[in-house]
Amino acid sequence: MPRVSKMHKAKNEKNNEFYTMFSDIEREMNAYLDYNPDVFKDKTILLPCDDPEWSNFTKYFAQNFERFGLKKLISTSYAADSKPNDIPYQLTLFEVNSPKYDKKKTRSHGKIFILERDINKDKKININDLEWNYLKGDGDFRSLEIKKLRDEADIIITNPPFSLFKEFFAWIMESKKQFAFIINKASISNKDVFPFFMNQLVWSGKEDWKGGMWFETFSESDDYDKTIDGKKYKNVAAIWITNIDHGRRHKPIPLMTMEENIRYSKYSEIRGKEYQKYDNYDAIEVPYTSAIPRDYTGLMGVPITFLEKFCPEQFEIIGATQRGCHKNVPELKTYEEYKEINYKTGKPTGSSGSKTNGNGNLPGIKEKNNYFLNEKTGEIVHSTFSRIFIKAKEQP
Repeated sequence: MPRVSKMHKAKNEKNNEFYTMFSDIEREMNAYLDYNPDVFKDKTILLPCDDPEWSNFTKYFAQNFERFGLKKLISTSYAADSKPNDIPYQLTLFEVNSPKYDKKKTRSHGKIFILERDINKDKKININDLEWNYLKGDGDFRSLEIKKLRDEADIIITNPPFSLFKEFFAWIMESKKQFAFIINKASISNKDVFPFFMNQLVWSGKEDWKGGMWFETFSESDDYDKTIDGKKYKNVAAIWITNIDHGRRHKPIPLMTMEENIRYSKYSEIRGKEYQKYDNYDAIEVPYTSAIPRDYTGLMGVPITFLEKFCPEQFEIIGATQRGCHKNVPELKTYEEYKEINYKTGKPTGSSGSKTNGNGNLPGIKEKNNYFLNEKTGEIVHSTFSRIFIKAKEQP
């Protein structure tokens, strides 16, 4: 099953139990620390949407509490009764053996773990000093209880429920706090999300987008990709997004000139040809980030994956083809008089050309794709995938 499809399947089934690997957390946080060694110093970090008993987020920050100079670590979990039915519930020994254990609350209430002092008097603060209790509610990040913790924190780091991404994104942007969390790569093109990328309030984390991310899953379903030592793992098209600075963000993309691309590009769509211009935007189509011509000063439409390598000192993001995201890029033409044609049968699909309004459209027929035909004029266009409009910045 393709990675994006698997993420959508998880979203539809509300299977949100994807546990982030320790190595992935460590690599991402190291990027922030390399750029600013004091990034976490004297900060209160909140890990919502967590399962502190099992979570590598809690383990990572608790183990590094003193090295990072943290002020306080707060981690909260979501109650078992509020999770999908196929997620097995396992009591941990720390809870069963604790005098705080409450058989009535263990399934209906979330838990909160706090680390801020040396409770065992061994002259260091680490994972052995975690204090826990039951929350008043089930630990839902939307509750007033968790919102108060959000407002107390300086930095929020987590892997939120995939099925609640829009709500979580709005929740975290409302906080105006620093953050780093994991999302479905496809979510970037959402009209409620992209403007934050365009205005540089959010950017890609350090980790590469290719290959997706591996997560441990405790679901009892058979929707996983491999097992290691009896543990189930799933690979999904997930990425880090953040507003914490890191070095990769300021690394310019190495590019060729337009002439060099036309002569030497490895892409058949470009080598030996001119860059195509959109039928409905005053911009050229650049189907691959590495094919952006460094000497072109006009508007360019590039893939969403450009955001992985976006350097704000090198380019400016102007807009996107998503509906509601291209007000800064005037649409020169609409397609109400066109009809969608099935490329296999050559017959109309029943959809009008309004379906492609707002998309980046190129004249001509692209193989293996439906196209749009104006029967009166014979004009044909085909839609590109979602595109981001960018412009090169003048270099000093």
